[in-house]
Amino acid sequence: MAKSQQTFSKSEKEKKRLKKREDKRKKMEARKLAKEENGSGGIPLAYVDHNGNLTDTPPDPTMKVKVKAENIVIGIPQKEDSDEEFDPVRTGKVSFYDSSKGFGFIIDIETNEKHFTHVSGIIDDIAENDKVTFELEKGQRGMNAVKVKQA
Repeated sequence: MAKSQQTFSKSEKEKKRLKKREDKRKKMEARKLAKEENGSGGIPLAYVDHNGNLTDTPPDPTMKVKVKAENIVIGIPQKEDSDEEFDPVRTGKVSFYDSSKGFGFIIDIETNEKHFTHVSGIIDDIAENDKVTFELEKGQRGMNAVKVKQA
């Protein structure tokens, strides 16, 4: 006679599967009972009022703002011609500079951003805490300070 192919691990997996199915059925019945007791009719709705806040009441139609379709700008808005030109020269302070390694960092006075500078982009001799003028150039890891001069 052949031995049964039902092993211990197979029977344990079958028990877990049946228990999971029973738990799911009990949860579904509990939700049905809760729904009948509370009388809720499903998912509650949320509305957005004229200020952009979420509310449980519909918004007042008199507060609705009309927007003309031609006033909606899709894409990048056109730059207006202005008389003032952008000055690429910035001012900053040298926060760190190592002359033996040939690099340092400059903090922009206006934006407080740190910019890397290399000896190849330095015109005058600089040291830490010097005020400098510089231009920005896109580098491999972000914006680099070039044409660095003492102010």
